[in-house]
Parts: sequence; C-alpha cells; structure tokens
Amino acid sequence: MINKIENIEFSILLSAIKQRHGYDFEDYAAGSLKRRIKYHCEKLGYQHISQLIPEILHDELFFESFLNRISVPVTEMFRDPQFYATLRSKIFPILRTYPSIKIWHAGCATGEEVYSMAIMLEEENLLDNCKIYATDYNEKTLETAQEGVFSMTKMKKYTENYYQSGGQHSFSDYYSAHKSGVKILPRLSKNITFAKHNLAIDQSFGQFHLILCRNVLIYFGRELQSKVFSLFHQSLLPLGFMCLGTHESMDYSRTKAHFNTIIEPQRIYRKCD
Repeated sequence: MINKIENIEFSILLSAIKQRHGYDFEDYAAGSLKRRIKYHCEKLGYQHISQLIPEILHDELFFESFLNRISVPVTEMFRDPQFYATLRSKIFPILRTYPSIKIWHAGCATGEEVYSMAIMLEEENLLDNCKIYATDYNEKTLETAQEGVFSMTKMKKYTENYYQSGGQHSFSDYYSAHKSGVKILPRLSKNITFAKHNLAIDQSFGQFHLILCRNVLIYFGRELQSKVFSLFHQSLLPLGFMCLGTHESMDYSRTKAHFNTIIEPQRIYRKCD
C-alpha cells in the first residue's frame, strides 16, 4: 500500500513539474529518478514526496534547488580515454575535410568533456575552424561549465586520462592556477557557446557535423530516448556523427535504421541519409 501511494505521489509531482515549469520527466527512468527525489526529501526532512509539490508550484528558488539536486552531473575530463583516442584517429580526419566544423555537446553537465574536446581539437589544429555548442537543462551546472574552474584534486586522474587518450603535450599547458583549483585557459573556450537546452522538450537549433551525448540517455526511459535520437537525426548534417556513452545503445530506437554503426565499442554512429 505504501509503494502504491508513493507511486501516485511521484506521478502527481512529475505532472506538477511539467505543467508549472515545462520540464518533462515523465519518460525518465523512473527507478533512478525516484531514488534521487526521495534522497532530496530526506535531506529536507520530508516524509512524503507529496510534500514537495506546494513549494515546487509556488517557489521558483526552491524548484531551482530541487532541479540541481536531482541532476546527475557525473563527468570527468577525457572520460573513457579510448573513446577520445578513437575520435582523434578515426573521426577527426573526416571532420578535417570540411571548411568549418559544428559540434554539439548535449547534456554537457559541468563541462569537463567539452574542454577535453577543445584540447584535442587544438592539438589537431582544428579548434580555430570549429564552433562548439555545449548545452544542459541545469543552469547551475552550466554556470560551472562556463567558468571552467575545476578542483586540483581531480587533476591527477584527468592527466592520466589525457595521456591514455593520446595527449601530445603536458596537460598542465591547458590550465592555470586558480584560488578554487585550476582554470581552463581562455583560448580553449573562445569557440564554445554554453546554452540552456532541455532534451526532453526543446527542439533542434542547428545542423551539426558531430553530436556527443554521453552517459545522459541511461537516465531516460525508452520513449524519451527515441525522441532524443530523432532530435539528433534531425540536427545532424548528412553523414554526420553521433557519439553515445559506453552503456548506451540505439538498439531499440526507431531511428536506428537511419544510422550506421561506425565503431561499436565506443558507440560511434554515422547518419546515413
């Protein structure tokens, strides 16, 4: 009985969020989302999910805090180094043939993977010829991404990832000391535009040669995944590339027929129409 009531509360909460704020979580993976919401309730001292509803409806600041807490900005620089090594060796030579390059990082979180891409593009002499759009629905994480300041304690891991991905220089060449840790050098962000975009409800905003959306779709239900794949198909130029996380797949998507699998282990696909 408790679980049944909790499911009703959960459903009403998602409906309230969608109608009041325009964020559609109804097709997100329910189990993962519910766990995060319940954890948020515990932190606030609430016993029931339904106690969130009045404040989410009437308090904008409360909703912003709620949104930040249920987001999952798990990322790191050069995450999955073999993926970046494959991009460098297999995909960049093709991108190099275009007069200019447009890249979309969808669900960029706090920006570590966006700056990883910028570093690689600079090393391949492609950055000046490239425009990167980095988007997320969470304004707080976007602010962190745009600031480009990261903890010094993470630099050892990031440096290891960088060299494993085929890094060509000293990783410290790409950041400077900052009072809060390290700051990515301004030259790497000059061609990056950070902007708010919600994959669940927003439309395409351009045509791209490469779209990266890694370790985001694992939190979406199957219907929402299919919707996002259709959005990416619409947003890719002919023969454009799409990159997913290692635990994500197009296997059950209606859009799969419009893509060729280029490198299966790294989940790199190419639009075929």
